[in-house]
Amino acid sequence: MKAKRRDIVSVIGDSTIAGDSVHFRYARETGRLLIENDYRLISGGMGGVMEAACKGAWESERHRDGDIIAIVPTYDPADANRYADVAIATGMGHLRNQIVANSDAVIAIGGGAGTLSEIAFAWMLGRLIIALKVEGWSGRFAGSRVDSRIRYPDIPEDCVFAAETPEQAVAILNQYLPKYSRFIRGFGKW
Repeated sequence: MKAKRRDIVSVIGDSTIAGDSVHFRYARETGRLLIENDYRLISGGMGGVMEAACKGAWESERHRDGDIIAIVPTYDPADANRYADVAIATGMGHLRNQIVANSDAVIAIGGGAGTLSEIAFAWMLGRLIIALKVEGWSGRFAGSRVDSRIRYPDIPEDCVFAAETPEQAVAILNQYLPKYSRFIRGFGKW
């Protein structure tokens, strides 16, 4: 009997943050909550929000080896932050952002241009996107649509869902992820 695949959630955001910032606290708590809700975490594997989320996931009592996946932009898997269980070195630079966005769902915390590209890729890929209302692209997109395309006619509220806290983000994830089940089968085809 094949084991049930656990959903993988991307946490994206600023690559450089202060350890006492709201971005760091939210990312760390989001990582912990994802593992405690039986998700796996994927990120770009470097510093900032990515490292804080991985740290929170690693600190969870429910963490298992393989729960924390880093999609590293360099050719060296050793460049991943120290909390990654699995580091995949792509050598793709920012082009690896589409791989990060191609998870089951995406949670954005702040972010600059790299995060913006991941949000856009996740939108085009039909993924559930949740954005914490903090400074950066997540705060700017929270509660809005990336463009006018109708991705899920059966989900009229489809947008970049806004969350005030990591707890609210994971509650939205638990509620909506089962509805976001389509995968692109070809360029622009569902």
